[in-house]
Amino acid sequence: MRNRPSVGRARLALALSVLLGGGALTALPAQAAPAADGLTVQYRTSASGATADQTEPWFKVRNTGSSTVQLSQVKIRYYFKADSPNASYRFACSWAVRGCAAVTGTFGTLSNPTATADRYLEIGFTAAAGTLAPGADTGDLQLRFYQSDWQTLRQSDDYSFNGAQTSYASWDKVTARLAGATVWGTAPEGNDPTDPTDPTDPTDPPGGGQTLFDDFDYGSHSDPALSAHGWSVRSNSGGPGVPGATWDPSKVTFVSSGGNSVMNLETSTAGTGASTTQTEILTKFTKFRNGTYAARVRFSDTPKSGPDGDHLVQTFFTINDLKAPMADDYAEYDFEYLPNGGWGEPSNILYTTSWETYDPDPWQAVNQHSEQRSSYAGWHDLVVTIDDSAITYYVDGQVFGTHDARYLPERPMSINFNQWLIDLNGQTSTTPRAYDQQVDYVLHVKDRVLTPAEVTAKVAGYRTAGTGFVDEVPAS
Repeated sequence: MRNRPSVGRARLALALSVLLGGGALTALPAQAAPAADGLTVQYRTSASGATADQTEPWFKVRNTGSSTVQLSQVKIRYYFKADSPNASYRFACSWAVRGCAAVTGTFGTLSNPTATADRYLEIGFTAAAGTLAPGADTGDLQLRFYQSDWQTLRQSDDYSFNGAQTSYASWDKVTARLAGATVWGTAPEGNDPTDPTDPTDPTDPPGGGQTLFDDFDYGSHSDPALSAHGWSVRSNSGGPGVPGATWDPSKVTFVSSGGNSVMNLETSTAGTGASTTQTEILTKFTKFRNGTYAARVRFSDTPKSGPDGDHLVQTFFTINDLKAPMADDYAEYDFEYLPNGGWGEPSNILYTTSWETYDPDPWQAVNQHSEQRSSYAGWHDLVVTIDDSAITYYVDGQVFGTHDARYLPERPMSINFNQWLIDLNGQTSTTPRAYDQQVDYVLHVKDRVLTPAEVTAKVAGYRTAGTGFVDEVPAS
């Protein structure tokens, strides 16, 4: 806001790229298809029982051809039998040599169900996964999927499952495609992976636009998947907030609400800096710039315990680092809710702010903001779009503010959520109190401006497909 400092935080012709001499190249037909032996998929499982809490197919993809392969052109399918017609599934990457952020997982339904398969998990790669040289493999892809309600899975009747395969070996009951052409494996009878009736992969939206989507379905702040998916839970000291406060990773938890897993950020105090704990989670990478940012966030007007009145800030924002006072390539775009006022405001207020730059000492700032002085307790759909002409903020489908082109970002940013205390002046009691902010999901679509209705439809599409996480946004 204009009257407060903000602390910056540092954070089938095209299937193969044929590297041949000119003479050999002229001998190729104009539409040469990739060789059938260009890829091999090795498989093992770390959950070998007939039933399990989650299926754990691990893969290595090896390039057995003579040309470099773009991994973004590779799709692997693992086929299985749903345990009930209405079962929904969620995908997770526990660890990958290429980085879990470069691995995607979506679910589809087979057009010709068999006794051992009516669904499939399709594994893909973003551009950040890079290439696969001849003779090289991807290294471990330690993957898993599970029912959304965490009911036990029956694996013994799944087409692609082999409980005896606990070390890597070639496995032709999974398929691999290169730029749409099947180059490895055999699908369940009557289900060619290139069947045009297969559903559209929701990670490939019409008109382009790489996507980050996270449903925040994790076990705890120390869940390896949280870090593997590109998130950092803050523990280092420093601002913003009450001097002497700490940032406590253990207060970022994951709970069930309305049938979904949601992230909970707890901030607490007993009226002193030393007793104050604040919370923040942010992406490890500053790779987000123009496009659409969206989150469903639950703001709180009152503490879950103890006396009310603290000058609290509950947020969803995107930011990069301030390289020098008044540097003109700084950027920050905020939703900030103050349930008890602060910064000179007497009561609840929601701000949206677009920052050009600032100087922390002596304080001066260049920004534009919009505000609404009313309660925003409860769940709200927050959307901000950035294109080459403006920044537009939406709350629950309605325009909240439109800011000028002079505040557009010059550099990529991180995505952040935090909850913190401006000061201890709003409530002077030494009785402990704690406040919650919750986040249902986050979505970013690179270089595409979506309407709030399109955001809602896109999120619903991921959830219908059982996709809990995808990150296609390339590293900047």
